[in-house]
Parts: sequence; C-alpha cells; structure tokens
Amino acid sequence: QVQLVESGGGLVQAGDSLRLSCAASGRTFSSYAMAWFRQAPGKEREFVSGISGSGGSTYYADSVKDRFTISRDNAKNTVFLQMNSLKPEDTAVYYCAAGRVLFGRWHSETSYDYWGQGTQVTVSS
Repeated sequence: QVQLVESGGGLVQAGDSLRLSCAASGRTFSSYAMAWFRQAPGKEREFVSGISGSGGSTYYADSVKDRFTISRDNAKNTVFLQMNSLKPEDTAVYYCAAGRVLFGRWHSETSYDYWGQGTQVTVSS
C-alpha cells in the first residue's frame, strides 16, 4: 500500500555530511510515523531515528544523537536524514520505514509495516 524509495547514499570521508531522502507513495503519508534503520555487515539491523506523523516529535539512537537530524515534508511525501560528522562506524545500508508506532516502540522493527530497498552509506577514515 505504501511504497518507499531511499536515495542520497554514497562514499564519503570521516567528518563529512550526507543527506538521505525517502520518497513515499501514499495518500495518507502524514498518518504514518517514519523511521530510519541501518544494518552493517555482520550486525543486526538497528534503529537510527524516528519522527511522528506531524513531524512534531523526533527520536534518536544514542549512537547518532547530536550528529543526525530527521525531518519530513508531508506536502512532498518525503522524509530526510541529515547526517553530520560521519564516522566509519556509520557505514551501513540505511533503510526507510513507515508505520503506526504504538506504546513508544520506535526502536522495534515490528512497529513498521513498510520498508524501502535501502541505500548504502560508506564512510572512509
């Protein structure tokens, strides 16, 4: 029902910035909470950041807090992840997700019903 397409990944050096975009197809985009997850080789997929449907509330994993910023433009059906001061440990495939998050379970993959294909972010030292 909801199609998500990520873009903006690439190869950068440590300390650089990158902005990821996630374009959604759906008539009720603003009714969904959105989130970014990432998965590095050999590691489990982890929560990075989330944002409420209105954009009024945001949530961040401790590992990216104060470096990454999530935002959304509901008029354009798009969510963004601004990544600053990138570190080699940020290297991963980044996935966009949509869902109706309940009980504050932003960190759980099970809170999201729709997922994008992922975009690769590689940070060299």
